[in-house]
Amino acid sequence: MVKKILSITICVAVLLFIYAPILLLVVYSFTDSNVIGKWDGFSFDLYVQLFRDAEIMQILFNTIWLALAAALLSTVLGTAGAIGIFYSKRKFAKPLQAVSQIPVINAEIVTAISLALLFSAVFLYRTYLSLIVGHMVLCTPFVVLSVMPKLKQMDPNIYEAALDLGASPSAALFKVVIPQIFSGIVSGFMLSITLSLDDYIVTAFTKPPMFDTISTYVYNAVKNGTNSSTPALRALSALIFIVMIAVLLAINLRARRPAAKKEAAQ
Repeated sequence: MVKKILSITICVAVLLFIYAPILLLVVYSFTDSNVIGKWDGFSFDLYVQLFRDAEIMQILFNTIWLALAAALLSTVLGTAGAIGIFYSKRKFAKPLQAVSQIPVINAEIVTAISLALLFSAVFLYRTYLSLIVGHMVLCTPFVVLSVMPKLKQMDPNIYEAALDLGASPSAALFKVVIPQIFSGIVSGFMLSITLSLDDYIVTAFTKPPMFDTISTYVYNAVKNGTNSSTPALRALSALIFIVMIAVLLAINLRARRPAAKKEAAQ
């Protein structure tokens, strides 16, 4: 009994440590005070200000389309890479997998500076292409990490079995392999969106001069301390957090349905 109470207490303490700042931000998004820590009464004024601010709405649109484009391209590339690594010969598979994870352990500032130097050399520095490629470099390794475990759980002979039964290579890939690893692909896609939405360093080094995302806008607003829209960013941050939690809950609930049906059938 004591061990159970202690484990629950530790779990609650860890969760509070992680989520207390976010919960504080959400709470203070419902007051129009200019600073967190001063409560001026319950109000939706920051949300009204948020949706009336054309500049923030444009920046939100920029951030969303960038995240979706980078996540989609990274998911396609990362899934193809994971499948290629999985079906490669053993002596090639391990080195390829190790190389694919270098951006994960590499310092992001090193990645950003390297990308900036590369695109400067080919006269594509600070363009939309450099921005999207930069985000793909950041996100693709995480897609590989998400898809590889699903490939390892899959029967490695299932692809060859589909070919033996008369399926073409492309049909076997899309009708047999992809459905088996689809949950990993979705996880990689969602993780890529989160990474892209959150990124500042790579974005700052690769974005066009007049293009801003939420991360670069927030940094500049806080740094300058003169932007009147800064309090409304609390409301925007709260909305992003709530939307991401809702999406994750929906994905988890959907993933549990097949398992529940399988248990009921047994």
